[in-house]
Amino acid sequence: MSRRATRPKKSTPAAPSVTPDAPCPCGLAAAYGACCGRFHSAGKTMTPAAPTAELLMRSRYCAFVVRDEAYLLRTWAPETRPAAVDFDPSLRWTGLEIRATSDGTAFHQWGTVTFLARYTQAGAPGTLHERSRFTRHEGAWVYVDGDFLGEE
Repeated sequence: MSRRATRPKKSTPAAPSVTPDAPCPCGLAAAYGACCGRFHSAGKTMTPAAPTAELLMRSRYCAFVVRDEAYLLRTWAPETRPAAVDFDPSLRWTGLEIRATSDGTAFHQWGTVTFLARYTQAGAPGTLHERSRFTRHEGAWVYVDGDFLGEE
């Protein structure tokens, strides 16, 4: 989910409200606070790291939903990390579907996650289909980059 994240930062619009007890936007059957929200925690040093590339992908999707720039930058590989994340105020993420994963477990150094993320932009629906690459940096999974696979 890098295509909309690399433009210079303008201003951060108000984040959509997602409470800890709300369903997690990543689509797993858990509350946000027990699912992806536990990884966000506004950069606290004791925040647990996502144990797999897929869970990192899901938590980064949720960070786009709630506009958690600190988490997105913290989980981006240093060699590809932008200076800031530009959140489009007219864009709302509405669903995530994991299509495929390769490697990305505790036994791997690299992993890929292919996903379809749905959104609305200025009221019009759209999709982002991407194959994202992840690696371990200082023991934690980080997003490296991705290949845009088109819209569905």
